[in-house]
Amino acid sequence: MNKRYLGWKIAGGIVLAVVFFFALGYGTMYLWNWLIPSLFNGPVITFWQAWGLFLLAKILFGFGGGGGHEKKRRWKEKMKAKMQHMSPEERERVRNQFEKCMGGRWGWNAPKEELPNETKEQV
Repeated sequence: MNKRYLGWKIAGGIVLAVVFFFALGYGTMYLWNWLIPSLFNGPVITFWQAWGLFLLAKILFGFGGGGGHEKKRRWKEKMKAKMQHMSPEERERVRNQFEKCMGGRWGWNAPKEELPNETKEQV
């Protein structure tokens, strides 16, 4: 790779990071100053206060790391470990209960309750 090209890539990355920093700070400040004073008679904040508010929110509510895939994988491993210690009848009962509760894989193919034979004929 050409050194000059790499230098431009690094410089472009730095410029994008600075633009992102200011856009996020001003965006937070703009939204706060647009909504909070008129809705709740709250104070108007500065750029640095907006950044502090943004960081506080990230600390309190999380940074979004790990994603849903990681949580899903851990849940699956935990359930597998639990189900290994069950008898086949218990496993089948748990699976049926889970499908009944969750409605199949994505909720659109939920198992339907079977009606007794006499009810089917009457319907």
